[in-house]
Amino acid sequence: MAKKVLLLVGDYVEDYEAMVPFQAMGAIGIEVDAIAPDRKKGDVVPTAVHDFTGDQTYKELRGHNFAINKDFDSVNTDDYDGLYIAGGRSAEYIRLNKRVLEITKEFFDKDKPVAAICHGIQVLTAAKVLEGRTLTAYVAVGPDIELAGGTWKNIPADQAVVDGNLVTSPAWPGHQEILKEFYKLLGIKITL
Repeated sequence: MAKKVLLLVGDYVEDYEAMVPFQAMGAIGIEVDAIAPDRKKGDVVPTAVHDFTGDQTYKELRGHNFAINKDFDSVNTDDYDGLYIAGGRSAEYIRLNKRVLEITKEFFDKDKPVAAICHGIQVLTAAKVLEGRTLTAYVAVGPDIELAGGTWKNIPADQAVVDGNLVTSPAWPGHQEILKEFYKLLGIKITL
């Protein structure tokens, strides 16, 4: 039976952190519904590409348009096996949306698999679901995890941390690890 995942994005989501999981999950047969607050099926959100160029933090460049394929207002979390929260600048403002927080809490209340990458963890901190959890995020989000009652692990960007139903990674270089672990949480076994 095919799995169904909800992918949470917003304006200026990190390009790789939306495009790569959407395509990678779809490639193995997972049905992925991409949603963003105030967006309907057929709308797009602009993405941003984040890269380090020698400054103290990343530089943000305009990325692609990312297509939304599900109306935000029609989401019922009972229809999904897991939640994937993409990072980028979008996380800092979509976490202000009451329904985004409700959706996130519902996945945790039902102990369904949740993946969050980079700044996507800001949605988890605002949803108040991190008490007693160990996870990772982009280094600038580490203090937010601690303030939300979690334990932040500062790990290389190409790794991931699993704690129960939650898997996190610091940034897009961790796609292979976060997706591998998310598939396991979803009960998907890939063999060659």
